[in-house]
Amino acid sequence: MPRTWTVILPLKGGPHAKSRLHAPTGLARAIALDCLTSVLAASTVARVLVVTPDAGLGAEAVSLSAQVVEEPAHGGLNGAVAAGAAVAQGATAVLLGDLPALRPGDLDAALAACAAHPLAFVPDADGEGTVLLAGRRPDALVPRFGADSAAAHRAVGAVELALDLPGLRRDVDTPADLDAAARLGLGPRTREALAGQ
Repeated sequence: MPRTWTVILPLKGGPHAKSRLHAPTGLARAIALDCLTSVLAASTVARVLVVTPDAGLGAEAVSLSAQVVEEPAHGGLNGAVAAGAAVAQGATAVLLGDLPALRPGDLDAALAACAAHPLAFVPDADGEGTVLLAGRRPDALVPRFGADSAAAHRAVGAVELALDLPGLRRDVDTPADLDAAARLGLGPRTREALAGQ
């Protein structure tokens, strides 16, 4: 497959990342880096833009061959997406960084499905959130991440693709989510972080 996609990956980092997991900061970082590694290994991805306020996490992302965009001081997740989109080119997707069971092939399959539409999204496992938003051009992205983002993305004209890709759709916000992701198979850093608790 040709490497045609730019992927924007917002990564929070820092001591407050994934606070609902009630887990050490190291676990959130491990999840983020496992997700990034899978994105970089996807055969359709040409460029990964990590948007983060965490300098340490940014340095690790650069060491893995991603590019880093500084997260704006204000604007939250949608502001971070906009910052990434401002420097993206061509077909561009936004992927959430809390997918510890993501496999490169899952992302390739999702991006191939998204390519058939000017703007498309993949909902999370519960169907209410969004894990992937993709457009043929970065200025086609209309990020509406937050509560009920699936409905918000449908409302702005994005085509919903409820794909059978459990590793892609299993984002992690709670201990129950993490248990579900573990049943799918976690990335190596996440497994190590959990083993060290």
